[in-house]
Amino acid sequence: MAGIYLHIPFCKTRCIYCDFYSTTHSELRTRYVEALCSELVMRKDYLKGAPIETIYFGGGTPSQLNKEDFELIFHTIHKHYGMEDCREITLEANPDDLTTEYLKMLASLPFNRISMGIQTFDESTLKLLKRRHTANQAIEAVKRSREAGFQNISIDLIYGLPGETIERWERDLQQAVALQPEHISAYHLTYEEGTPIYNMLQKRQVQEVDEEISVRFFSILMEHLKVAGYEHYEISNFCYPGKHSRHNTSYWKGTPYLGCGPSAHSFDGCSREWNIASINDYIEGIEKNNRIFETENRDKGTAYNELIITSIRTMWGIPLGKLEQEYGPKFLKYCRKMAAPYVKNGKLSEQDGTLRLTREGIFISDSIMRDLLFVED
Repeated sequence: MAGIYLHIPFCKTRCIYCDFYSTTHSELRTRYVEALCSELVMRKDYLKGAPIETIYFGGGTPSQLNKEDFELIFHTIHKHYGMEDCREITLEANPDDLTTEYLKMLASLPFNRISMGIQTFDESTLKLLKRRHTANQAIEAVKRSREAGFQNISIDLIYGLPGETIERWERDLQQAVALQPEHISAYHLTYEEGTPIYNMLQKRQVQEVDEEISVRFFSILMEHLKVAGYEHYEISNFCYPGKHSRHNTSYWKGTPYLGCGPSAHSFDGCSREWNIASINDYIEGIEKNNRIFETENRDKGTAYNELIITSIRTMWGIPLGKLEQEYGPKFLKYCRKMAAPYVKNGKLSEQDGTLRLTREGIFISDSIMRDLLFVED
């Protein structure tokens, strides 16, 4: 099995915290979609004929595309890859784009999952973040998605936002749970260099929340969603049983995937590729049949480190049998040696041949990952 990721970089406006590649040049949309389809055709052998299980439209704001754009993309995928084995086809969307008419159009296409960027239900914070929607628009968008027939909805939340209190975070979670989405992704705000909010931080126009309250926010998140019946299947991701994101899980489990569009990454099971992060250079390169990209060939140490970083963060953990089979007894011995202190103090558990974070270990997962990484002498 394999997946396809399609980067749709268009945004009406840029949110002040986002560092994903995006553009507001919507006049390039038609030309871009044609280039995206050309890349799909150009790279049809990348996945070596593996059946496509997931397709993910990410961004940017994929809900900026229209029916004709989607139809062209799906036609290209169906013709050159096949869609008979697709189990999950996700569209990332902004709540204000999800009108009744737009959702009716989406329901006529192969989409069966919507991932909605809500971030918070606090009106003043939405304005600060330069989000285009209001809290009520987000709530109504979820309801309209249900009415349109979508039974697999994910919402994104951000915590640790400027001025956020425990009470405000609890209200966000209560509202999110009340909507009963099948999936919730919740991320702590990071101040990425080069973003407007990072510049605001440097000018002391906003203030980071301290570490103690960050930990409290995360504890509240886990407690609320557990009570509401969500599984904590990855550090930042929660779902109703059986409703985990198949596409994102494929990243964490090392499944091959093809990424098309500017800045999109691909993995064929051995090496990684990523396209240039420029829509103009991307389109021109594709049109001239000269795609601009970089490649990384992994050695065993790099591949082992990727396994650690991607596996330890999930409820499935690190499969030690797979580790030994693919990387040899040297790396298994190293992993067990570095994990031993954490197993002893209850931050990691080893059961049924799998190394997993415990609830206490989740709070120091970054430190555990760092210690398990292989470093050449």
